[in-house]
Amino acid sequence: MSTMFWNALKLSPALLGASLLFVSSTQAQGSVPSQAAAINNSQVVVTVEPIAEALTQLPQSTVALSNSDQVTTTTSQTATTEETTSPLTATETSSSLNPTNNLLAQQVPASDTSEVLEQINQYNNPGGESLDQVTNVTQLSDVSPGDWAYEALRSLVERYGCIAGYPDGTFRGNRATTRYEFAAGLNACLQQVERLIAASVEGFVTREDLETLQRLVQEFEVELATLGTRVDDLEGRVAFLEDHQFSTTTKLNGEVIFAISDLFGGDEVDVDTDGDGDDDASVGLDFDDNTVFQDRVRLNFDTSFTGKDRLRTRLQARNVATFEALTSNGLTREGRLGFEGNEGNDIQLDILGYRFPVGPAVVQIYANGAGLDDLATTVNPLDSSGSGSISRFGQRNPIYRVGDQNAGAGITFAPSSLLRVDLGYLSGEAEDPSEGAGVFNGNYSAIAQVTFQPAEFFRIAATYIHSYDNDNLRHGTGSLASQVDVNRPLVANSYGVEASFAFSPQLVLSGWAGYTDVIVLETGNADVWNYGATLAINDLGTEGSTLGFVVGMEPKLTGASSTVGSILGTRRDDDTGLHVEGFYKLKVSDNIAITPGVIWLTAPGHDEENEDIFVGTIRTTFTF
Repeated sequence: MSTMFWNALKLSPALLGASLLFVSSTQAQGSVPSQAAAINNSQVVVTVEPIAEALTQLPQSTVALSNSDQVTTTTSQTATTEETTSPLTATETSSSLNPTNNLLAQQVPASDTSEVLEQINQYNNPGGESLDQVTNVTQLSDVSPGDWAYEALRSLVERYGCIAGYPDGTFRGNRATTRYEFAAGLNACLQQVERLIAASVEGFVTREDLETLQRLVQEFEVELATLGTRVDDLEGRVAFLEDHQFSTTTKLNGEVIFAISDLFGGDEVDVDTDGDGDDDASVGLDFDDNTVFQDRVRLNFDTSFTGKDRLRTRLQARNVATFEALTSNGLTREGRLGFEGNEGNDIQLDILGYRFPVGPAVVQIYANGAGLDDLATTVNPLDSSGSGSISRFGQRNPIYRVGDQNAGAGITFAPSSLLRVDLGYLSGEAEDPSEGAGVFNGNYSAIAQVTFQPAEFFRIAATYIHSYDNDNLRHGTGSLASQVDVNRPLVANSYGVEASFAFSPQLVLSGWAGYTDVIVLETGNADVWNYGATLAINDLGTEGSTLGFVVGMEPKLTGASSTVGSILGTRRDDDTGLHVEGFYKLKVSDNIAITPGVIWLTAPGHDEENEDIFVGTIRTTFTF
């Protein structure tokens, strides 16, 4: 056992406590939101010349309207966010354009300048609240009735219908209206009056209203000028981004993992040296000097052609090698890290897939790197190698890994909000034209899953997977015997039940059970079982941080025919070992998370004669 790593683990509670205090203090200082938006090339024009000119042309008395002194035309406005499918995935976050002071952007019908103001309002309104027209300033509860500008604004709103507020009767939230928000509303009324003057609509504007506008413009001259300057700055920033963007259709996002890991535990394990199925020798395992520093890098190029489709091209490089005791030639396949894989940091095409909607359904086509978990939901909030469970087992039911998977297609459709159906087929040898290979004649896995969600906080899924392989089950977890590595063709029918229950957004309990019926062609059969449960405690310590636990039995060979047993060296695993895992993902910032975690394997290889093994890691994840 690495003394240095073990001592580091013993000190980890103190280190985590210090980290939490540091993060809390830095977050208390506030943050500046990122800025990104697409704004049309138009300007906020704030002028009083048309009003001044109109004042000189109007008679001294108020011009009487033909029907009444009040404009009855009121334009209904609604600021909405168009729903589109971004080329980014669920990890995406929307950015806000909010400077120090939020602006209540208004728009004027048939005015070019309204487009800019409306977009400012949309980007300041990431929640997508609807902005319905307000025709009486008393509905704007945040405006102080004691201010002279209040009465002026009330009159203009009621006469020209040019101010919009939120449905709750406020400009934004339960607070006093800022001068910048007031100036945005004033600018909308100003443009409305200018439009009426330009249209020469007789009797629509009174001299008193023009004088009131002139006084208001003088009072809020600085704020109106600042409003125009901010839009100019935004347009300049957007122009720069457009000139330097990577592509008009493609977005780049990535993930980098640094991990320091170690394996430690018992000094000896029992092994079968003569192949009779009985452990007859003890072999020493050298756990010293096993501390490793490994990495994984992923770059996703997500392209959208219609706004609702996504072509994903993922490049990957990694060097996360498996510990010797956990390799196929060692003791067990339990306890493997979730981000494991070793290509010597050579850059490879990891995933190439395209998804697009067809009516109410979504179709996915993969040319490389797909898994059944890409075609169906796994109903586990910890299913992420970069931000979820630190182990492969803790991510999802192992039956999703059964069979050879690489290229194929799937379809997902939801006939109602309560029901989701996933169907998919993946071939492991789709690119091979030789006999006994190809899309339909080689190894494959097919999935059919129905997910039922009667309430927002509860989901349950029933999964069936049919697979064919010319060698073994390939799930890569659990005991060596549960791989059913017989080096001959086999068919597997796997059945699973997965469920998730959210007591609250901060507390989510999930679990699964899986059974695989293995038929070794012209030989015999075998049975493999597994089960697990996960608990996620979200926003613990800091927002975005997660304390997670995983407990379960990794795949275990529970029975086999005599012929299959003779090939495997045993007809069943002797005992039941447990996988116990705990980790804490500390969100340092929006782009950095540090996750220390430990995996405890009792009775490794489902054999109580073997001493317990521990796998520890500190995973640091960078996202961009």
